[in-house]
Amino acid sequence: MIDSPFNAIVPIVCVVLAALAIMAAEAFRARDEQMALGGLGIVGLIGAAVSSVLLWNEGASSFGVIVADNFGLFVTMTLVIIGILTIMFSSSVVRRDGLPAGEYYALVLFAVAGMIMMATANDLLVIFIALEILSLAVYVLTGIRRDDPRATEAAFKYFLLGAFSSAFFVYGIAFTYGVTGSTRLDRIGTFLAAQSMSESPLILVAMGLLLVGFAFKISAVPFHMWTPDAYEGAPAVVSGFMSTGVKAAAFAAFTRVFLSSFEPFSMDWAPIVWVLAVATMILGAVVGVAQTNVKRMLAYSSIAHGGYLLVGLIAANQVGKAAILFYLLAYAVTNVAAFGVIALLGTREAGNDELRDFSGLGHARPALAGLMTVCLLSLGGLPPTAGFIGKWYIFSAAVSSGYYGLAIVGVLTSVVSVFFYLRVIVMMYMSERNPALAVPAQVRGVGLAALVASVIMIFYLGVLPTRALDLAAASISTIF
Repeated sequence: MIDSPFNAIVPIVCVVLAALAIMAAEAFRARDEQMALGGLGIVGLIGAAVSSVLLWNEGASSFGVIVADNFGLFVTMTLVIIGILTIMFSSSVVRRDGLPAGEYYALVLFAVAGMIMMATANDLLVIFIALEILSLAVYVLTGIRRDDPRATEAAFKYFLLGAFSSAFFVYGIAFTYGVTGSTRLDRIGTFLAAQSMSESPLILVAMGLLLVGFAFKISAVPFHMWTPDAYEGAPAVVSGFMSTGVKAAAFAAFTRVFLSSFEPFSMDWAPIVWVLAVATMILGAVVGVAQTNVKRMLAYSSIAHGGYLLVGLIAANQVGKAAILFYLLAYAVTNVAAFGVIALLGTREAGNDELRDFSGLGHARPALAGLMTVCLLSLGGLPPTAGFIGKWYIFSAAVSSGYYGLAIVGVLTSVVSVFFYLRVIVMMYMSERNPALAVPAQVRGVGLAALVASVIMIFYLGVLPTRALDLAAASISTIF
């Protein structure tokens, strides 16, 4: 790629231009005219993916605050996959539910642009700006069904709690600047490395406030309260998008800040994150068992998976660092597909997201049930799926670093979580379908293609994970 000070922001610009193109196309579209607005979004995301490949190993930087290192580019590629799958699943949902297509697709792309910016930011203030860009877009997407009281309630709760977490994050930035004199992550890391032997209460306060802000976005206990309500109230495809994209972007920034800049004080923050990881894994697995709504069940599943990712963050050895990125990719593909099935099962009148709505699905729609089964088995961490490889490396990293208790809790909670995944599978194949329930419509076209592509990636990452793991290890090594 031609050397330019703007190279690092090219992936972000591709996504933003696609969003603007969708808004312009929507403005000139006749009310009864059908346009493939989602196709414009996919073109922009493909442009971001191509530019990320061309930037690989270049170490490009723009304005000193956006860094297209391999770590950021790996997360960018993960976010591109999430964005493409979300748009593909949304194709039939937007038409079926009468959602404003231009607004919907533009918001998805603006959220992706914020996520990419957050993953590649080298400055705390830029991370905060990116966080607000993606958050505002996701708040609106959560309540985009304006005539649905549950969606409005979910968006309002998400917005209020998100505002509180943003306040914590801003105060964390302020304290960090007060101590170090900079918001640039590289300069913060240099300053803290020189101060690692001294005791500074203000540094601990800054780390604690930043930790609260990140913990909210990754749904770590006790900052998870918004998650079940937001996932249940939002359209299923939006729930899948925010459960993966927001988590991937937040973990990328979390990793960059705490494993790079604040690494000299890891002895202070690691025990706190250890407690958060244990509480998150236990609550996500145990409370998930009691859910009868599949979207709420997957919400608590998402909470538990956040705990598994925190295990990799604590282990912080070479295996653990690479496992974080691999797990983000595997979880993203799997969870987007699982929520995609729920979205395709729903109708304009009913979400069909209760456990009973899946009874007999294996006989009524065997292909759809089979694809959902693969996703659930991957979330449960069963071989030969991507979820199994991800959990294997996460827990191996914990054992290698001496965190045996953490690994034991992770394995036990994984076993518990398998119960509620298998419960859905049992309902699909071993229960009679209630005659009062309508048979779901056939899934065809773009939605089916997205499901098939997701399952192929799940098996590829589960059977042949070496290439992805090597890329993850090489990527994360660029920030340490």
